[in-house]
Amino acid sequence: MRTSRNVERRTILKAAGATAATLGLAATTGCGGDSGTSADGTVTIRYAWWGGEPRTIAIKKSIALFEKKYPKIKIKPEFTDYEAFWEKFQTQASGGNPPDVFQNAVGFLRKYDKRGVLMDLKSQADAGNLNLENFRNGVLANGQVDGKQIGIPVGANTMALVIDLKAFQKAGVEAKFGWTWDDYFAALQKIQDKLKIAGDTGYFAIMYLYDLYLRQNGKAFFTASDLGFTEADLTQWWEDGYKRVKSGLVADPKKIEQVKPKSGLSVGLAASEFTWDNFSIRYQGEGDSDYGLAPIPTTNGKDTGQYLGSLMLSAFAGTKHPKEVAQFIDFMVHDPEVGKIMGYDRGILATTEQYTAFKPADAQNKGVAAYEDEVAKAGVLGKITPHPSGADVIEAAFLRIGGEVAQGKTKPADAAKALFSEAKAAFAG
Repeated sequence: MRTSRNVERRTILKAAGATAATLGLAATTGCGGDSGTSADGTVTIRYAWWGGEPRTIAIKKSIALFEKKYPKIKIKPEFTDYEAFWEKFQTQASGGNPPDVFQNAVGFLRKYDKRGVLMDLKSQADAGNLNLENFRNGVLANGQVDGKQIGIPVGANTMALVIDLKAFQKAGVEAKFGWTWDDYFAALQKIQDKLKIAGDTGYFAIMYLYDLYLRQNGKAFFTASDLGFTEADLTQWWEDGYKRVKSGLVADPKKIEQVKPKSGLSVGLAASEFTWDNFSIRYQGEGDSDYGLAPIPTTNGKDTGQYLGSLMLSAFAGTKHPKEVAQFIDFMVHDPEVGKIMGYDRGILATTEQYTAFKPADAQNKGVAAYEDEVAKAGVLGKITPHPSGADVIEAAFLRIGGEVAQGKTKPADAAKALFSEAKAAFAG
């Protein structure tokens, strides 16, 4: 891998992604009931996650290994898709009966910490039941809020630009580290002129991409308790985006909607799309072209604003079995065999034990690892942006309102005003 001094000679990283599980259809379960202790001292704890069937198969294999090592601890699985997971979790948390251990993400940490749902796992680390060492690239900090460790990362990912390699090649354009937003849009214009397709599927409705753009300019999407930008900032972002829709540089949102659940990139409506790097396997599976990971455009030719995001494991503060919960989390994030089983389904493995144990054999997973390694060595990774309580609601609102802008249903200034109004309500909730 090259450093930031000579990464310009790297053009495109070959298509990469974790597994189809990230975006696959979820399995269902009829699990229910409370955790408990049987007459022989065997403890049962509930573990809940979202994701597709391959993820569920891998997690169940990992659970079997854990139960073999800890025969007095039984794991009761609960799993569904993303949207249903959080709807169910909201109800469980309100009723005081959430799972003992559950998959979590940064947008939900402060929300449920504020409600007293999440355990500070530092106490279990101090008791020797959970190892907080050997996490890669500082990713452990993603689960920290106000000095508490309320999430333990299982994997890491970062934003990337997925491109149609054939389209970029035919248009004679190149993506490389250090290119600017002007370079990016100029490349898309060449693609539009030569190939008669849009350059991008709709970048300006993606909250996490706007966060990177803000970070490149000394701001951020969130502060610890508020939005980190102004209505004027957002109005300008959405005005620029809508102009590119009208010019054809960004794909027609109606056509994008028509091809769902497929991506506008994979069906040939556009030549690029911003997403998390480990989601990129979907394009290779859906489309007929070749796809690759390209660098995030910059404002100054260097800083991308990137950071490592992660899925995590959290624990219920009111669990009757804190020791066993901590032992289970420790096993799931550190055990090398679990790393081999899970692979990059939830991102690049977070701990050195699991990262070293898993050796990807396919081009897709190799590509994701290469991309994240390249970004890390380029020295552009920063600390994750704070996500206050209500961040999950605001992300959904940003996507919805940005879509209305793209379709011409809402003027950018009115849309920005609406986003700030919904954010105020979300923060107060």
